[in-house]
Amino acid sequence: MSKENVVKGVHNAPHRSLFHALGLTEEEQSRPLIGIVSSYNEIVPGHMNLDKIVDAVKLGVAMAGGTPIVFPAIAVCDGIAMGHTGMKYSLVTRDLIADSTEAMALAHGFDGLVMVPNCDKNVPGLLMAAARVNIPTVFVSGGPMLAGRIEGKKTSLSSMFEAVGAYNAGKIDDEKLYEYECKTCPTCGSCSGMYTANSMNCLTEALGMGLGGNGTIPAVYSARIELAKRAGMAVMDLVRKNICPRDIMTKEALMNALTVDMALGCSTNSMLHLPAIAHECGVELNLDIANEISAVTPNLCHLAPAGRTYMEELNEAGGVYAVMNELTKKGLLNIDCMTITGKTIGENIEGCVNLNPDVIRPIDNPYSETGGIAVLKGNLAPEGSVVKRSAVLPEMLMHEGPAKVFDSEEEAQQAINSGKIVAGDVVVIRYEGPKGGPGMREMLNPTSAIMGMGLGNSVALITDGRFSGATRGACIGHVTPEAASGGLIGVVEDGDIISISIPENTIELKVDEDVLKERMKNFVPKKKELSGYLKRYAALVSGGAKGAILN
Repeated sequence: MSKENVVKGVHNAPHRSLFHALGLTEEEQSRPLIGIVSSYNEIVPGHMNLDKIVDAVKLGVAMAGGTPIVFPAIAVCDGIAMGHTGMKYSLVTRDLIADSTEAMALAHGFDGLVMVPNCDKNVPGLLMAAARVNIPTVFVSGGPMLAGRIEGKKTSLSSMFEAVGAYNAGKIDDEKLYEYECKTCPTCGSCSGMYTANSMNCLTEALGMGLGGNGTIPAVYSARIELAKRAGMAVMDLVRKNICPRDIMTKEALMNALTVDMALGCSTNSMLHLPAIAHECGVELNLDIANEISAVTPNLCHLAPAGRTYMEELNEAGGVYAVMNELTKKGLLNIDCMTITGKTIGENIEGCVNLNPDVIRPIDNPYSETGGIAVLKGNLAPEGSVVKRSAVLPEMLMHEGPAKVFDSEEEAQQAINSGKIVAGDVVVIRYEGPKGGPGMREMLNPTSAIMGMGLGNSVALITDGRFSGATRGACIGHVTPEAASGGLIGVVEDGDIISISIPENTIELKVDEDVLKERMKNFVPKKKELSGYLKRYAALVSGGAKGAILN
């Protein structure tokens, strides 16, 4: 599919008349038509600057001899959607974004695409669409937010959520909470830690689908506008060379992305999105592969919420390319993979040195010898569960304690706020998975409350839902099978002992096997009355271990 299908020949005269209705000259119609997928809106802070990025992309396309044409993609702000029904509509937009972009791209005969996402679901949704449509495509994001500053210390959105927990515990007053409220998110952009949006924008560089700096140049820097112009020019080069997404997003490229994920300490949500992107590319990427790569990949970065550094500092230290260059010192990347520059990964990262070993640890002095994410399995999660190991306190890497069980995020939050969770507990939140939620809500409110109340070194939380990249602590998500699909998590009872060993990648419900068999025999999963898109989504979605793809 290309422009030739809609503008060439007598039979396409009606199509050309509609291009004239758009005000496109014959000269513009004769050039490659480049669709620019704009995720701009006025409700998502990470997207409010995308109009400027889109204008820069348009200029870059035009300078390189193309005709830019903009069409939209929706976006949900996970932070604003957090903690209420709105979060059910976050993950599900990934597929709406992919489907609608596929429809627009193939219906109108574009020769190439430039994707302009920024926040959580737009990046993977548009990567999925790129793989499906498979015409020359470049990604350029809106960039990360600058960190806030309170009392001389940098802050990010996770600090804000934890401040609420501290307030509820009586550790800070109204005035201090208001200061956090006003100063935590000081600029536009995707929230300033290594949360899901920044994780996926960084991994877009590792995949070869974004230019260097795509994941790290702050939203408010003029260098971001320059990057967008270069992205517009780059897509024209891809059109001329006919280099398409599936030429770039190969199995080897996806393994590179997973390796960089482990080194950066990305959001656990990458374990939903990378398998879904791989699926669209015809590549199987399962959780077992994640542990294999984690076992040999050192964790080099501790950005917020795992540490005290932020995206702006990663950018100043050399960015994703500097991290990748460190990884090549132990031969951990395939440097022959093609990228949107028309060059290989190896050519792109040549000379990109680590400028700050306090932000990017050298390969021979990592935070840990294993990656930032771990996949745990056991009777409680036979198909897998996921934890951000790099954001877990050392004393919580192994934990055993009694379960406190809740059938929704709201029930758990109420118990935490009222002081019913005590040191040693394992909070279990179920019926929040892809089907059971539906939509696999993020549990940032409960995890932040636990940390803010000073229980992060003594309380674990497990769920068939998922976590924001802003979550830190012994928080294990994506438990599969989920409760709504008949998983063992559905029969856990208050007081049952749960044993977690992150070093050994295990999670076990320590209840006699005969007792569990009897419970499962009588188990009927709860069902929710659903309507609209959520009803269709729940009927089609797979488990978290498979990336919550739609069957």
